[in-house]
Amino acid sequence: MKKYDYVTLRERAEFINRAAEWFHCKWGIPAEAYLECMRAYLKRETEYGWYLSMDGDKMIAGLGVIENDFHDRTDLSPNVCAVYTEKDYRCQGIAGCLLHMAVDDMKSKGVTPIYLVTDHTGFYERYGWEFLCPVQGNGEDHLSRMYRHETGGSHG
Repeated sequence: MKKYDYVTLRERAEFINRAAEWFHCKWGIPAEAYLECMRAYLKRETEYGWYLSMDGDKMIAGLGVIENDFHDRTDLSPNVCAVYTEKDYRCQGIAGCLLHMAVDDMKSKGVTPIYLVTDHTGFYERYGWEFLCPVQGNGEDHLSRMYRHETGGSHG
C-alpha cells in the first residue's frame, strides 16, 4: 500500500487557501466559511484543527473539527466535519488515518468526547465511533446520525 503524508494545517499553513477551496469544492460550503475556521486555528484562537492527507503535492483527503456541524444538538461539541477522500483514493484507510489523527490530537488537548454527523452507517464504527442519537440538520427535513468518540481523559 502506498504511503501518504498526513499533516495538520498548522504544519502546512501555506495550504490554507488551497485547503479552503478544496473543501468548498467537495461540500459546497463557501470557501470563506472554511477560511474563517482555519484562520482561527492558525492564530491559536481555537484548538479545533484541520487535517489533510497528501499524495505528493496533491490534496487527497481531509477533515476538520469545528464547534457545531450545523445541527440542533449544540450541546454535542466539537464536531468532526467535512470528511472527504477523493474517489480514486478510497478504500485505502486514508479517512481512518485522518479520523485517528483528529481524535488523538483532540485527546492530547484534553478535548473529549468528540462528535460527528453523517448519513453513513457502518463506516465510522470501524474507527471506534459509536452511534449516539439522531439529530436534525439545519434546514434538513430528515434526521441524520450523530456519532461519538470517547477518547478517555476529561469529559465535556
